[in-house]
Amino acid sequence: MSTIVAKQTLIQQYAAQAIGQTFTAVSLHIYQQGQPPLTWAGGQVNPEAGAWPVTGEAVFDLASLTKLFVTTALLRLLAAQNLSVDEKIAAFLPEFSGPRPLAPYEDPLHPGQMITIQKEGGPIDAGAITLRQVLSHSAGLPAWRPLYRMPADQRREAVLHTALAYFPGRRVVYSDIGFILLGWVVEALSGQPLADALRTWVTEPLGLPSVHYRAAQPPPPAVQQGTAATEVCPWRGRRIWGEVHDENAWSLGGVSGHAGLFATAADVAGLGQAWLEALQGHPKHRSWAALAREAVRLQAQEGDTRRGLGWALWSSAPTSISRPLSPSSFGHTGFTGTSLYVDPARGLVVAALTNRVYFGRAPEPIRSWRQGLHALLAGLFPLQEGAA
Repeated sequence: MSTIVAKQTLIQQYAAQAIGQTFTAVSLHIYQQGQPPLTWAGGQVNPEAGAWPVTGEAVFDLASLTKLFVTTALLRLLAAQNLSVDEKIAAFLPEFSGPRPLAPYEDPLHPGQMITIQKEGGPIDAGAITLRQVLSHSAGLPAWRPLYRMPADQRREAVLHTALAYFPGRRVVYSDIGFILLGWVVEALSGQPLADALRTWVTEPLGLPSVHYRAAQPPPPAVQQGTAATEVCPWRGRRIWGEVHDENAWSLGGVSGHAGLFATAADVAGLGQAWLEALQGHPKHRSWAALAREAVRLQAQEGDTRRGLGWALWSSAPTSISRPLSPSSFGHTGFTGTSLYVDPARGLVVAALTNRVYFGRAPEPIRSWRQGLHALLAGLFPLQEGAA
């Protein structure tokens, strides 16, 4: 048995054992420079509706992996226009300015409860908040607001005029609200709607044809059958299958900076490969290579949480899914069960797409599975010569 076949077999065996328990659908695309990609897909897109098998062409709701595509578009636009990540948000969204109070915000995982990060202080000038702070989740913004419960004509205003949750720069709080803002910044910089801007600045130049937004409504059956279903949504009254899972992205028409994209594992890995090549100085990424390097440098930290620009950086926390990888690694996860990690010391890109919310929102099964996958791959793919 060849080394490649042996690795493929181990990866397949590991992924397959979680089908029907942690998720119903999985698609992997694993790339190490100089080697053919290892791919595997298994399970069913929606077992309760029919026996449609998952193939490598299946698309998944990327959830927060959307943020990586928006980050890439933003950095490429900044490079093209000779702008800095220290530009103010208000330079592109003038309404995001003026004094803001500190206030609790709604807990996205526990309806009816509020989260208070900082009780006293303010007001704070929103106009001083920078792209760097938003990209590193240290801008003072609340993690979430229930936009989908608001009238449609009030959602944009609610984001642009949101109260802050803490003093910018003092904490690290992962924020969907921040990336909704960044999606609008991309629109302002490009002069295009967000979906068009991502095609122009990311998916077409990088050759990622499957990456797309979808309208906030169920698609035709033929589209559903090639798409991994996600969660039963109580307020929509159906299992979400082929339409965006995230409630706020749904309320914004399916197109947002924080969630909404669908793609195959191969094209998610393609984004990771583009970043790896940019960091290695590949000529086709020369225009934005300096910003790519800045994006994977430590920008903000709180405890074991380390953030770059758009990316989560390697963490030493025992429960971290990046811990089995090298300290130079960076990546991101999506709530629906998706992840993309890049380990430059191994020349490794790992796209692992699943539909873990099919069985509910408990975090431990998918966290444990991701960590096990990364541990397996760290053992199968040695550090490259000269890597630290």
